[in-house]
Amino acid sequence: MRALFPPTPSGRRLPRRLTQLYAGLLLYGISMALIIRSALGNMPWDVLHQGLADRLDRSIGTVAIAVGALVLLAWIPLRQRPGLGTVSNVVVLGLALDATLAVVPAPSALPLRLALLVGGVLLNGVATAAYIGVALGPGPRDGLMTGLVARTGGSVRVVRTSIEVAVVACGWLLGGTLGLGTVLYAVAIGPLVQLLLPPLSVSPAARPTPPAAVPAPPG
Repeated sequence: MRALFPPTPSGRRLPRRLTQLYAGLLLYGISMALIIRSALGNMPWDVLHQGLADRLDRSIGTVAIAVGALVLLAWIPLRQRPGLGTVSNVVVLGLALDATLAVVPAPSALPLRLALLVGGVLLNGVATAAYIGVALGPGPRDGLMTGLVARTGGSVRVVRTSIEVAVVACGWLLGGTLGLGTVLYAVAIGPLVQLLLPPLSVSPAARPTPPAAVPAPPG
């Protein structure tokens, strides 16, 4: 029977990949907090996280971890296989999000709020490319999308849009913040990741190829 988890990653580049993975996840959580503190509109899933957090009287980070774990359970019928990056994503993002919200105050001045929003979106682009670029497993929400695409035969665009529209609608009805930031993130994140992914991609080191035999000189 095929194992649920893939083999533990190995290779000469593993330390670099692990460092970049956790740096990327940490920065991702920080970027989420900056966008939330702008109060100009959250990332799609954070609209839901914030709405649930307000209703359940829990921190947004705690709710993000719980939602990530529930989404990961949905991978089972979709036959998706999580990696180290997938499991780490569930935990690290929520912890980094709560820690950043604890030290970054919510500004009232609009220029500062705009700066937090733009800085958060840019940082999120870097963070996304960093953790995707190490190929240690997609985030639970990305895996849900790819699993549904594989099972339904739908296009990535349609499936992703459907998921995020449903998530944003539910989050907004629960009281999550929807606004300019939500639209800016949706428009900007794709081009940012496409630009940053090539320089931040770190593939596993290939096994060295044995040198070819040196031919004998003619004579």
